[in-house]
Amino acid sequence: MAEALVLNATYEPLCVVSQRRALVLVLTDKAVMVESAGQVLRSSTSSVEVPIVVRLARFVRVPYRSQVPLTRKGVLARDHHRCVYCNAPATSLDHVIPRSRGGAHVWENVVAACGRCNHVKADRAVADLGWRLRTAPRAPSGAAWRILGSRRMDPRWSRYLSTVPDVSEAASA
Repeated sequence: MAEALVLNATYEPLCVVSQRRALVLVLTDKAVMVESAGQVLRSSTSSVEVPIVVRLARFVRVPYRSQVPLTRKGVLARDHHRCVYCNAPATSLDHVIPRSRGGAHVWENVVAACGRCNHVKADRAVADLGWRLRTAPRAPSGAAWRILGSRRMDPRWSRYLSTVPDVSEAASA
């Protein structure tokens, strides 16, 4: 089974769960189906549509992190799986300011790089080599990144997520 988007009672996106979990939420009256996946599960006595978007019946207060967690998949998705130095397919991560020179392991200092560029750069600064970054690294923001991270997005979720283009482009790369 695929995944389903869970919305709060106020239609605010909360998380992504399996379609099986979403179906259980609907069957136990904890959620209402907002949009169907177009599939039907049948038993000997009944048939039920499979949800792709569900809305919780009661409001849930969820404290959000102020920042998206830094992960390898997230960095590769943000940089569209391309090396920021030469635009080749990225296979590794690189610190713009090397950790050996005091660089932090944060979104603004970590980029996707190909093996060749990562090896040539080693523990030197970008300026020492005369290289330039194609784009300045930044932390991703918005509900779509907070909810989906680097996950592939179903196009039917787009109307419920506010900053969809960033994530869908990054996840499809």
